[in-house]
Amino acid sequence: MATGRGWALRQLLRGHGPPAGAVGLRKGPGIRPTADPLRHHASCQGCCQDGAVSLDGMPSEVLLKIFSYLDDVNVLCCCCLPSSRRFYHGADYYFIWVRIYSTAFPPKRSTWNLKAEEKTAMPVTRLIMEEKAAGYWKREYIAKQVASVKAVVAQLLRPVNPYTGLPVKIKEALRISGLGWVIILRDKSGKEHVTEFVDLSINDTSVTVVWYGKNWPRLATLSTLDLCGVTPVFMDRYKPPFKDGPRWRSLISKYSLSDLTETTPMGCDGLIRVFCLSPGLLVGLWKREEELALVMANLHFHQLMERSTLGSATVPYELPPHSPFLDDAPEYGLHGYQLHVDLHSGGVFCLCGTFRNLFSRKGYIENGYVKFTVINFENNTQHVPLIGKVGLSWKTNVFEGCIKSCSIMDVTLLDDSGKPFWCFSSPVCMRPSTSPCDTCNFLGLRYCIDYVDSEGRLHVDLVWIKETEEYFVVSLALYLSVLKINRWFGTDY
Repeated sequence: MATGRGWALRQLLRGHGPPAGAVGLRKGPGIRPTADPLRHHASCQGCCQDGAVSLDGMPSEVLLKIFSYLDDVNVLCCCCLPSSRRFYHGADYYFIWVRIYSTAFPPKRSTWNLKAEEKTAMPVTRLIMEEKAAGYWKREYIAKQVASVKAVVAQLLRPVNPYTGLPVKIKEALRISGLGWVIILRDKSGKEHVTEFVDLSINDTSVTVVWYGKNWPRLATLSTLDLCGVTPVFMDRYKPPFKDGPRWRSLISKYSLSDLTETTPMGCDGLIRVFCLSPGLLVGLWKREEELALVMANLHFHQLMERSTLGSATVPYELPPHSPFLDDAPEYGLHGYQLHVDLHSGGVFCLCGTFRNLFSRKGYIENGYVKFTVINFENNTQHVPLIGKVGLSWKTNVFEGCIKSCSIMDVTLLDDSGKPFWCFSSPVCMRPSTSPCDTCNFLGLRYCIDYVDSEGRLHVDLVWIKETEEYFVVSLALYLSVLKINRWFGTDY
């Protein structure tokens, strides 16, 4: 027999009364439980032939009795039901939210020599006597719960990893905030298809979120895809998140799907082709049908909580105005930078490296970019191997596979003060290199990885060593936008 909070509510919504012999639900403060508070009686006009009780025909006293046994999340869900006006007003009843508020936030003044029931009844009575506007205690309770969770999350995000410059306890912050992600597929007529994520993996500096299923809308009818973070409207940090409750939606990025099949795929295997949409989204299509197979979002930890919670359903979160940092020695160029690079797929890392004390001399500019040489080809002591095989693992309800030469790259660049300067997480592809290099050809087959966005470029040269069957990174260069540098430091570089 199903028991627990919200059981009576779910039974009533399904049109069922309580089971035979059911005793009153959980005892609420200040309320005397009855043997069967939901028993059918002759005065109820909403009774069905099989003896079930309908909500519209139920007396108000019985509805209030039911609500007194529910917790905060279930009562708030009842307030959001549009189907029954009586149900909404019953769940919004003044006394119910006074009881919930007083239980969660009792007065700090201690009272001696009183029983537990009396201690609870006293603050409730005191709050009832205070004249407040309708809905006041509900709003106060939600505001305090939200503020409590935000304070805990902000405290967890303060400690920073010295290697990455990112929060150390972000996994715990994600759990306490109840943060999740959805994609909204919007067709050309404006209809929305909201899809919850199926799989999630937390890496060292990023989160990989995957969606797949059997009931995707046809690709030809779709126009855009919205990636949104979702959080409960309010949470109790001591309870797990309630997935079916009201949630706040924060737009992270919007992508166009109209011309997806006309773009160049990033890679393919025997079943699917994958396309990369900036920033950080990978879309897989079945090769036979040209229909959606999966969607993968790669989210860097840098300002992840802000981007996933502080935007609205239609407008992404905007960064606050940047206050330029003072460059203590501009005549020497940029120095003291630190880079952290991860190359991974499916929780398996083939590269995880930290490079310190990077610098670029003053005036070393190429086509509007300042170059940092991270790994120098001429210095073989800096060359690093890739561990294992490079490939992007994927799976759906039925099939799974691996796309060779593709993977996820996470880059975190810190400035000389240890602040994140350039961060991204994106699918990348290893392609045969076309630039001339006789020495590289002598070593083995050459490949390269390239990434570019509005803030910078990254170029990696690799060599395949046939004897050991492994890739070696023989060159790695960063190109930072001069506009980004000038905006960061408030200078004219």
